[in-house]
Amino acid sequence: MFKTPSLKTMLKASTVAGLAAAVFATGVPLEITRSYAEAVNVQAPSVPSFANVVDAVSPAVVSVRVESRINPASDSTDGFAFDFNGRGFDDLPDDHPLKRFFRQFGEQGPNGPQGGPNRRFGPPDGKGRLRPVAQGSGFFISEDGYVVTNNHVVSDGSAFVAVMTDGTEFDAKLIGRDPRTDLAVLKVDGKGRKFTYVNWADDNNVRVGDWVVAVGNPFGLGGTVTAGIISARGRDIGSGPYDDYLQVDAAVNRGNSGGPTFNLSGQVVGINTAIFSPSGGSVGIAFAIPASTARDVVADLMKDGTVSRGYLGVQIQPVTKDIADSLGLSEANGALVVSAQDGTPGQKAGMKAGDVVTAVNGETVKDARDLSRRIGAMQPGSKVEVSVWRDGKAQSLTVELGTLPIDQKDASNDDNGGPAPQPEAPASEKALADLGLTVGPSDDGKGLTITGIDADSDAADKGIKQGEKITSVNNQQVSTADDVVKVLNQAKKDGRTRALFQIQSQEGSRFVALPINGQG
Repeated sequence: MFKTPSLKTMLKASTVAGLAAAVFATGVPLEITRSYAEAVNVQAPSVPSFANVVDAVSPAVVSVRVESRINPASDSTDGFAFDFNGRGFDDLPDDHPLKRFFRQFGEQGPNGPQGGPNRRFGPPDGKGRLRPVAQGSGFFISEDGYVVTNNHVVSDGSAFVAVMTDGTEFDAKLIGRDPRTDLAVLKVDGKGRKFTYVNWADDNNVRVGDWVVAVGNPFGLGGTVTAGIISARGRDIGSGPYDDYLQVDAAVNRGNSGGPTFNLSGQVVGINTAIFSPSGGSVGIAFAIPASTARDVVADLMKDGTVSRGYLGVQIQPVTKDIADSLGLSEANGALVVSAQDGTPGQKAGMKAGDVVTAVNGETVKDARDLSRRIGAMQPGSKVEVSVWRDGKAQSLTVELGTLPIDQKDASNDDNGGPAPQPEAPASEKALADLGLTVGPSDDGKGLTITGIDADSDAADKGIKQGEKITSVNNQQVSTADDVVKVLNQAKKDGRTRALFQIQSQEGSRFVALPINGQG
């Protein structure tokens, strides 16, 4: 006889892996849920978000649409353009098929007989229609509508439109532009509207490695935000004497030009101007005009529409290690004066070829580019103390700066006359041959003409060519090989290993340091 097992016994007997349900005395089944692992949830380290910055600055950033009038020779009517390889309808010969067609129907041209036989087609003002020709970015720097952008964005424009992030469009007027720094200022008439604007950052607080946010209008897509860091400072990209760019790795593309790069406080640290790109798109190397440069230029443009810069009137070149050695300078710093143009502030103050400008108003000059920027940032008429290295010692000159001409070119070189040519001495010829040079008297008696050059010499490596002239050595005028040898011998006595040769060519004058007696 079997006993009926109790419920407790039944549950114990039935508890096995994978049991799906149990039956209570009531007969109601109870579902038992399987145990699964939880979804992945990683506690990531806190990183900065740019959302607050973007929300704050976006209303101050605009897209700049640039429009220009089509060629007046291109006839236009009712939305149709008539352009026959650059010629308008009236420029076509009388036997042209199109002219014969209109004559056949008793019309004088595409506009019908109303136009009359001498009517030229297109807008009545003869200036052509406005068509978009460029687009870029910009930003407000004042509540009354002043917009900063790049000069290369607006340079070909006749009319300008600022497009807000919400799509609102405002006509803008060109206030001024500065090709040397690639900056321009537009003015939007908001009819009493106050615009959100941004301020400049302090360059002293901008460091390599700082986060930055670039806002602009790449490829005409509209307001776009990218982020990165300051990669480098003081970049020279060969665009002009005032190059001093910030390099950033935020994605910057065509259409971002003129747009701002912000720090995390919403201040403008730079204006996106150029990119390095073998492909044409962003590769993480972009260049921005620093706030310190832009702030001063923009202030001048807003005030006068132009930028007035200080002017020395001297042609300069960098000081290399070889040049520094030839002049007895301990370091390759400063700017070497190649020539001082007659009547310029520098020439009047006593500056001359061979001087090395080492400081301005007591502040060290790093290189030729640094000198250009310092002088250019000063007001015309300012008096500055210029320290120069001449004949192995430091001197101080006071210069009253002039105004840099709009189309200033390098100062021309005016050589002073030297002694009449003398017969070459064999020893002198050998000394110059050791430098890789063969020389002869010049036609005008000023300097020595290079008649031959050893292709394996240091002189050839430095770019000296046959037909050029040596006008001075160590800043002393020479007209014979004996003159050169005397200067070289004195340099040896002074412990110099190199001599500074001034070379004149059709392109201008320059300095080259050559080792004495072939010393490297």
